[in-house]
Amino acid sequence: MIEDLKKDAESRMAKCVDALSHTFNKIRTGRAHPSLLDGLTVSYYGVETPLNQVGNVNVLDARTLSVSVWEKALVPEVEKAIIKSDLGLNPSTTGELIRIPMPALTEETRKGFTKQARSEAESTRVSIRNVRRDVMSDIKELLKEKDISEDDERRANESIQKITDKYIQLVDKALAAKEVDLMEI
Repeated sequence: MIEDLKKDAESRMAKCVDALSHTFNKIRTGRAHPSLLDGLTVSYYGVETPLNQVGNVNVLDARTLSVSVWEKALVPEVEKAIIKSDLGLNPSTTGELIRIPMPALTEETRKGFTKQARSEAESTRVSIRNVRRDVMSDIKELLKEKDISEDDERRANESIQKITDKYIQLVDKALAAKEVDLMEI
């Protein structure tokens, strides 16, 4: 029973860290990376479709992405979606190929992105702590119903705390790596 709660907590905390890494991929650094456009959707015959399902996203060089759209009629739609995104990118189209140069980051934008990354990391820490709180309240319920002893409750709480500390540490490492990446020129 307690093992099931631990496994549940661990999987939910892992999902929080995974979501953070997806969020960090959307915070652009000076380098071009295809995952930067992962969240974009394009209106494909009236249906919002992910960009990677209507074309290929490639890296041309360290500062340029390219999108090859499979249907020529969709090129203006893809271009519109990139411009409307809050990524601050200005695509240029040459026939069926859309080139997206990565603008150089100023010190001010780097600091802004770092602040955004810290905010995302903190909200992930809060999510992890919420998972811990939920699991610990479930353990308390088991104790109230006399399904487990007080010793079992204490050991389970310590175990959940160790799992929580492990995932908080993963968030801190991911944040440190992203900060280094952002401040790198």
